[in-house]
Amino acid sequence: MSATMDTESTYSGYSHYSGHSKKAHRQGRDRHKSPRSKDGSRSEKSVTIQTPPAEPLLGNDASRAEEGQDDNWGETTTAITGTSEHSISQEDIARISKDLEDSVGLDCKRYLGLTVAAVLGLLVFLTPIAFILLPQILWRDDLEPCGTVCEGLFISVAFKLLILLIGTWALFFRQPKADLPRVFVFRAFLVVLIFLLVFSYWLFYGVRILDSKDTNYQGIVQYAVSLVDALLFIHYLAIVLLELRQLQPMFTVKVVRSTDGESRYYSLGHLSIQRAALVVLENYYRDFTVYNPALLTASKSRAAKHMAGLKVYNVDGPGNNVSGQSRAMIAAAARRRDSSHNELYYEEADHERRVKKRRARLVVAVEEAFTHIKRLQAEEQQKAPGEMMDPREAAQAIFPSMARALQKYLRTTRQQQYHSMESILQHLSFCITNNMTPKAFLERYLNPGPTLQYDRDRWFSKQWTLVSEEAVTSGLQDGIVFVLKCLDFSLVVNVKKIPFIKLSEEFIDPKSHKFVLRLQSETSV
Repeated sequence: MSATMDTESTYSGYSHYSGHSKKAHRQGRDRHKSPRSKDGSRSEKSVTIQTPPAEPLLGNDASRAEEGQDDNWGETTTAITGTSEHSISQEDIARISKDLEDSVGLDCKRYLGLTVAAVLGLLVFLTPIAFILLPQILWRDDLEPCGTVCEGLFISVAFKLLILLIGTWALFFRQPKADLPRVFVFRAFLVVLIFLLVFSYWLFYGVRILDSKDTNYQGIVQYAVSLVDALLFIHYLAIVLLELRQLQPMFTVKVVRSTDGESRYYSLGHLSIQRAALVVLENYYRDFTVYNPALLTASKSRAAKHMAGLKVYNVDGPGNNVSGQSRAMIAAAARRRDSSHNELYYEEADHERRVKKRRARLVVAVEEAFTHIKRLQAEEQQKAPGEMMDPREAAQAIFPSMARALQKYLRTTRQQQYHSMESILQHLSFCITNNMTPKAFLERYLNPGPTLQYDRDRWFSKQWTLVSEEAVTSGLQDGIVFVLKCLDFSLVVNVKKIPFIKLSEEFIDPKSHKFVLRLQSETSV
């Protein structure tokens, strides 16, 4: 049994400024369930990519598109809610508890990795210092004098450790952008390599220096210097593997959103599938327009209405043969439904007409509202006859004159769930503060922007699921297809290798650019 959610929608903010109250509607909403794979022949591997828990989520607060919405939705329905009542089922409770368990496990995994990296880093930086100080502490009197050579080596070790510390901070100490489902292979390889190097140096130091109490202090200091040099080379190797290797484009990926077919192309280097998925998600929030499920409602309702247009009954009983008559009736109904393209044409034409009309009203209302605001110069502030206001007060003063036109336009274009009254006031005060024109203010509402433009509580996804037939730690290859799923839609990624390009050169002699002007012998006078 699917869960239901009854939402009582009110638009109290707009109604307060415009002076018009809207009747609240109760609408039944069906939760969209993520499709389950039914194809047993394909061995798909599904893993998850989870963003840091401190950031808010997408799918939970986004409004769902109703299946049975009427055609006058843009005229009668509001979606910015003031109060809401929710009912939840056992399936939702189980899903929420599973998400909490997954988040706890991911947090533990992330903190464990950070702990191991911190302990290993501390060991790496303290080891050369320990190599130099232990002989001074344990058998100081037996050491041979070193003099100026050791002092120069001390300075070299100090500066090399400082350079290594700065480089390690720049390369590894970064805010994590996401929790990947599998370990990063190159990073794990570097950790193992560093551990083996330090362990080998400690083993040799314990056998050859500590046990025998070597008195050649200059050789001990040079041994520590050699460890620092090896660590610097490993840091250079880390830069090559983690940063430089992926810079050269080798693959072109096509990303398609499953619901509306919007697509983008990106160039990627040598990356694993999970890291390529992370790059795709970062570019998705920047390049793709915000996902609006309300735009898909009209086509769904129209298809459902046409599918329910015919019913065939057998009144003579199941034993009689009426299949021929039934087929004739179905064919006749199909011919009648062939004219549905006319209905679609007139619906879209009417919608475009209403959008243009309300867009024109909104532009005029905003331009008239902005004419009432004038920035006072410094010398005019003392003698200004009118009341002086800060940008917030000015935005609140002119907002009522444009509120109704803006509200109707957002409803018609089905964008009202992405713009609250508070966000509109903040944007309006921002435009007033920076002396922006009405066209600059309207740009956010006339054209759907990228996902990052809107309130993070409404768009940011808690969890993405990566579905791939190949191991997610394997590198990209030509023809690989993987899918990134969230609660409402999925991103289908198709990988193509950039072809090998062969260029040839052709030399053109500059002296060959000579021309002759041919004139006719007989010319008109």
